[in-house]
Amino acid sequence: MSQLSAIIVGANAGLSQMLAQKLSAEGVQLGLLAANLDGIAPLLEQLPDNTLAQEIDIFDSNSARDQFNQLWQQMNGAHLVIINTAASHQDLELPWQEEKMVIDVNVSGFTALTNLAFANLCEQGYGQLAAMTSVAGERGGANSAFHATKAFQQNYLEGLRLHAQRKKLPVTISDLRLGFIEKMQAKGSKAWGANLHKMTNQILNDLKKAKHTIYVTRRWRLISWLTRLLPEFIYNKRKFK
Repeated sequence: MSQLSAIIVGANAGLSQMLAQKLSAEGVQLGLLAANLDGIAPLLEQLPDNTLAQEIDIFDSNSARDQFNQLWQQMNGAHLVIINTAASHQDLELPWQEEKMVIDVNVSGFTALTNLAFANLCEQGYGQLAAMTSVAGERGGANSAFHATKAFQQNYLEGLRLHAQRKKLPVTISDLRLGFIEKMQAKGSKAWGANLHKMTNQILNDLKKAKHTIYVTRRWRLISWLTRLLPEFIYNKRKFK
């Protein structure tokens, strides 16, 4: 592989699409896996002709692994794999079907693909695996399944990183701990939300530095540290809606 290449899982998400545009502008060949190819049609029109795209069913782990492998083989491997699985819901009654959906995507689907990507990178002998988790994974919260599944993702990524170190392989594992995205999770608050341009620029800069744990944006490192120090009776007084 002479040209740098990257596979992005979860290309329907706005942050994934912005990363795809910026990587493409840097001359990186892209392979995109999306739940709905029609949803990324406008993006594909802006990308070079050598961009590959394939539909993926994150709810079917075996099928998702097959679809990832097909793209991996088409591209003859990749230097970078970015995984973005971010299922969530807003019902504070915590209905089981909604909780199960979050677990299916953020645990089962995430693990199936991350495990495979790591194995492929190890067999290849080099590369970088990055996954978008969340600062929400560092403590529990009202959206119980989301917080818990993001904690799982963070621990799984750390385990893979330690495994790569034990095997003395040049495979970098990067945990992208996202804060709020402007106008989506921050409910219009400019103090908390960051725009996609700022987030993607920081992500790419920090990935190039092979950082292991990346808070996006950087202010969330301090906020996360302070939040972990709060006693539960104070932490639980936050407004959830």
